[in-house]
Amino acid sequence: MTDAPAYTPPTIWTWKDHGGQFASINRPIAGATHDKELPVGKHPLQLYSLATPNGVKVTVMLEELLAAGHAGAEYDAWLIRINEGDQFGSGFVEVNPNSKIPALMDYSGETPVRVFESGAILLYLAEKFGAFLPTDHAARTECLSWLFWQMGSGPMLGGGFGHFYAYAPTKIEYAIDRFAMEVKRQLDVLDRRLAEHEYLAGDAFTIADMAVWPWYGALALGEAYGKSGEFLQVQDYRHVQRWTAQIAARPAVQRGRMVNRAMGDPAGQLHERHDAADFETRTQDKLQPAA
Repeated sequence: MTDAPAYTPPTIWTWKDHGGQFASINRPIAGATHDKELPVGKHPLQLYSLATPNGVKVTVMLEELLAAGHAGAEYDAWLIRINEGDQFGSGFVEVNPNSKIPALMDYSGETPVRVFESGAILLYLAEKFGAFLPTDHAARTECLSWLFWQMGSGPMLGGGFGHFYAYAPTKIEYAIDRFAMEVKRQLDVLDRRLAEHEYLAGDAFTIADMAVWPWYGALALGEAYGKSGEFLQVQDYRHVQRWTAQIAARPAVQRGRMVNRAMGDPAGQLHERHDAADFETRTQDKLQPAA
């Protein structure tokens, strides 16, 4: 084990800056830090997001809805740079008091509707358009079970394993081992399910897959947290690998992954999306790497 001195928690916790990649935006209080209105485009659906796994869930859903012929799902997607604190602007906090991406405004009705938390947005859109959510009671329940499985499991992968393996300024053996064990257990849960079913909820592609794939698909593809795929031996989960590749080949998924992306290959970035033609015109935002 580590030779680091044992840590004894104080009687009363006080905040301190431990450094690390996200130190500049982490704080123990909520609310806005500055005044900044959110832009509003021409479509009823206005998305404020970044192409993290949680953000990708929603852009994939919107692109899948459009591909399925739901013209009312046309949307404007605005880039929220969380490393620069955009999520603490007053306009964003009005849409999501939790200051996390993604956040959605729906102006299609008489009264504007705000929706925050990625799982809530997926469910809202599925019910609004009657798509990607089974109507049969048992099948719907199965789908929602896997949707909420991701809500509970994702923090163990991201804030747990991902943070301590890739981002924490100090590597803690116990923390990495603890969360690596849990992530491998989660991968086994998925692998066993996908050994018996094409998709998580059964035979149909649903919001359950849209929620889980951006997290665990990225892990299976070796695209998450540096060399974590090798570390976790993700290739051993062959049913997860089959499911990952199958979803990655969907054109709407490929488009959804590009929207609000401000990292990686510039050719795969579409910082803002206001029309389907934006994917073809290769806007300046898409061609330029993030500052």
